[in-house]
Amino acid sequence: MWQALDIETWIAGRRSDLDRVKGSVSEIIERVRSEGDATLIDLTKRFDGIDLEEIAVPDEEREAAYDEVDARLVESLVEAEERISRFHELQRGRDLWLQEMEPGITLGVKTTPLSRIGAYVPGGRAAYPSTALMCTIPAKVAGVAEICCCTPPPVNPITLVALDIAGVDEVYRVGGAQAIAAMALGTESIPRVEKIVGPGNVYVTAAKMLLRDEAEIDFPAGPSEIAILADGTANPTFIAADVLAQAEHDPNAACVLVTTDAALAETVGAEVKRMAGEAKRRDIVAKALEHSGYIVAADIDEAVATVDGVGPEHLSIQVADPLSVINRIRSAGSIFVGPYAAVACGDYASGTNHVLPTAGYARLYSGLDVNHFCRRSTVQVITREGLDAIGDVVETIADAEGLHAHAESVRVRRRG
Repeated sequence: MWQALDIETWIAGRRSDLDRVKGSVSEIIERVRSEGDATLIDLTKRFDGIDLEEIAVPDEEREAAYDEVDARLVESLVEAEERISRFHELQRGRDLWLQEMEPGITLGVKTTPLSRIGAYVPGGRAAYPSTALMCTIPAKVAGVAEICCCTPPPVNPITLVALDIAGVDEVYRVGGAQAIAAMALGTESIPRVEKIVGPGNVYVTAAKMLLRDEAEIDFPAGPSEIAILADGTANPTFIAADVLAQAEHDPNAACVLVTTDAALAETVGAEVKRMAGEAKRRDIVAKALEHSGYIVAADIDEAVATVDGVGPEHLSIQVADPLSVINRIRSAGSIFVGPYAAVACGDYASGTNHVLPTAGYARLYSGLDVNHFCRRSTVQVITREGLDAIGDVVETIADAEGLHAHAESVRVRRRG
């Protein structure tokens, strides 16, 4: 349950399942491509045991969901939406900015929101209204015109309320790889989207990776994970609590403690075992802890390098001098600093986004934010004065490359 880890083996194990399921996911994608809604109905019956009478969730059902959700929870979701929106508003860039670089040459960037995006919200073992908020609020803030969501049936009323609070336009009761294929390719009921975001199981993640030629995706976002960087000053109970919080997500979740203090690792292990025995989702926790454990580093430099090599989805820094560490971290989805920065705060209400790259992909991708939902185009405004200033450079390089028409397109303007 709590063991010393070989970090390279741990990282490799986080990605291996994708290759295992790609064949079956490819078959699902091709079925959706050729058969559309019929495949969604068939696979929903097979995987979820539900006969779909209608794929889209009607407005009346979305409105009625409020009657089934505790008023205090609704208020909490509204407050979370406000905090998440406020933080993501800070990420919005200017729709257009222009800067005169020199006389006659003005350059800039035009930012345009995507027209239609799809969000995937997992279901199954639990309702995830927080993910509904996290996937869709940045799109709304960015100015995306149409936001749709797919989530496995039966759709939990809590999820419907969260999607309504976030301002989602369409909700479909379809899950798994077939939902990703439907959004990317389009079916009779689900118009295709330009981009798909959101976490899911290994089948969902594989489908996103395989459909990148059809729709842009955010990044691979699979089972949850946490790395905790701690020294001897850290509170072992707090660390164990964070480990259990990630472990209860999914049997494939994983946790790793990287510490300079071997005694801390042992104490945390004892706390993890105690808490796991008392956990309400103890079966899930027990399986997740099979992928979890600790690494004892020789010093803080080695600990930082180890964590950076992991590229964790969540990174908790619990050391005496965290600011000296945070600037040295290059790869992490979201960073939580200090003993009171529980990862659960970012999951729900601090305002940051909890849709993050997993399995080491934080070394390649950033977590979900407003920029994921925009296109950026460079702009150049050049006058005759500006053309004369750079004309010789353009013509000389174009001729050297043998692209003489390029050079002539500038010469003809300068001769005019």
